[in-house]
Amino acid sequence: MDDHPEHRSARAHRAGVVIVVGVDGSATSLHAGAYAAGLARRLDARLVVVHVEAVPAWSMLAADQSAPVRETLAAVTEDLRRQVEAGAAYAGIDVEFIAERGDPYTQLCRTATAVHADVVVVGASTQAGHRVMGSVAVRLVRSARWPVTVVP
Repeated sequence: MDDHPEHRSARAHRAGVVIVVGVDGSATSLHAGAYAAGLARRLDARLVVVHVEAVPAWSMLAADQSAPVRETLAAVTEDLRRQVEAGAAYAGIDVEFIAERGDPYTQLCRTATAVHADVVVVGASTQAGHRVMGSVAVRLVRSARWPVTVVP
């Protein structure tokens, strides 16, 4: 079998390889995004970047707090969108940016299913509580629906 990089890339593109990466703005998620972009470039794969706005429950308890929280989340989303587009242009890859609201695990699963992902890439959690309750990465691995790459 020919393992020349151009031939591997052509095979991946013909096969329609899809990489989904979750990005929330944390350092580990940005590392995951960079890793996924490099992988997409090498494989000539479709890269789908998913950002999930997890609206804090406390912000909905006070009517006067929900609008500023939504505005802040929208600003963060647009900043991430610009970063993703700039990174994709620099790497020479096509990227689709999807912003959703809700639970990150649920939205990543929905998107990965909808786009027929071949692999899901996420950053490792640095939050202490996730050691007890489980992080998005652990939940994705346990679901056993796609190969999952967890980037430190």
